[in-house]
Amino acid sequence: MRKSFGSVDAVAGVDLEISDGEFFSMLGPSGSGKTTVLRMIAGFERPTAGTIELAGRDVTALPPFDRDVNTVFQDYALFPHLSVRRNVEYGLLVKKVGKKERRARAEEALASVRLEGYGERSPSQLSGGQRQRVALARALVNEPRVLLLDEPLGALDLKLREEMQVELKAIQRRAGITFVFVTHDQDEALTMSDRIAVFNSGRIEQVGTPAEVYERPATDFVASFVGTSNRIGDVHVRPEKIHLSLDPAADGALGTIAEVVYAGAHTRFVIDLADGGRVVALQQNLQTSSMDVMKLRDAEVRLSWQPEHEY
Repeated sequence: MRKSFGSVDAVAGVDLEISDGEFFSMLGPSGSGKTTVLRMIAGFERPTAGTIELAGRDVTALPPFDRDVNTVFQDYALFPHLSVRRNVEYGLLVKKVGKKERRARAEEALASVRLEGYGERSPSQLSGGQRQRVALARALVNEPRVLLLDEPLGALDLKLREEMQVELKAIQRRAGITFVFVTHDQDEALTMSDRIAVFNSGRIEQVGTPAEVYERPATDFVASFVGTSNRIGDVHVRPEKIHLSLDPAADGALGTIAEVVYAGAHTRFVIDLADGGRVVALQQNLQTSSMDVMKLRDAEVRLSWQPEHEY
């Protein structure tokens, strides 16, 4: 499908097939077309060309409320004057579902996101992560075939974001429905996805499992956008695959450590190669401290890696 705004193609010839029950992520920088694709699936935008099918049914011309999908946004969009339970019930109320069934389904949805007993609280009494889970419960209560998530964790701090990544994947497994997730965060996509589509300039560069996209990037863009990629001679090698040795007699490329970045669990070494060029290597801090690794600045090292780690 294609989506143009005037003479600009926001989405240029995207062809995707997402499996039932899959956690599928659309990853890319701002302006790459991923959110526009999500909005077309949701029905908020009409494709300029092409069709959208849901379970074999053409829904291209249908409005959002006639599609078996729900969308969760970054800002949660909860009603501040309604209790948590009434927020979750709202979609069922619009559909004229009876009060008893509404309440039962709302409680079940809250339980699925581990918020049992929170029904009578107001959104202002909840943390950011709890509000995000209420937004998920409100979407799940309608039992959509597909749940669309547009950067839903973007407003959370790092620790809570990482916790919610694990929680969101667990919720998806329990619910058993298709999640289509938009993010610009490579770690987020790698952590949660069954498959990832990497977007660039309105097109898809690669679709694959997290391991395929990371270990075997199909293009230079994917290699550089998903993680850090080192070009050494004619090959690419990921930083964590490079082994450093201080032994001058060791095999491997010769270099000098230009910068040392201690990051707690690992250290990032920036190395100037004797043959020209600069690479990055990562080393787990299994038995070292910040004082140990800082002493390595300006040291000469040999770089080696396994042939199977080249791409």
